[in-house]
This record gives sequence, C-alpha cells and structure tokens, in this order.
Amino acid sequence: MNEKELYRKKVQAELDQLKAELDKLKAKASAADADTKLKTSNQIKDLENKIEEGQTKLNELSEKSSDAWDSLKEGIDSALYSLKSGVKDAASKFKE
Repeated sequence: MNEKELYRKKVQAELDQLKAELDKLKAKASAADADTKLKTSNQIKDLENKIEEGQTKLNELSEKSSDAWDSLKEGIDSALYSLKSGVKDAASKFKE
C-alpha cells in the first residue's frame, strides 16, 4: 500500500470518528434545554458541512495522481484540524 492510500485510510478513519462524535453531540443537543439548543444548532450544522467538505476533499484525493496529491493533502490536513477544533468547541458547550 502506498503513502497516498495509507493517508486516505487514516483520514477516513478520523472523519468517521468525528462523525460519531458529532452524532453524540446532536443527541445531547436534542435533549438539552432551549438555550443550549440555540447555542449549538448552527455550530452543529456548520460541523456537518465541514465533514461533507472533508469527505469531498478526500474523494478528490483518490482521483489525483501520486505526484499531484501533496497540495491537496495540505488542504485536507487544514480542514481536519478545523473540524476537530469545532467538535471540541461544540462539546465544551455541553460541559458548561
């Protein structure tokens, strides 16, 4: 298995984990008080969009040649970092 394929599998696993964490947050949000729902609903929608964007970038990676994927990899890494930060921030709203 080449480096590109290993990277793709690693990122897919991270996206899957973030999707699961977001599903837990959505369940908590649905059971939360009205104030918390208001605080988190837009943030959760934004995170869902970021996950979709990450999946799209990952799909693009599969289509790139081995030589051209380095630049796309940087964008994926950045999007993944942003997504992880967003999920942590949303989760912190339930701990307040």
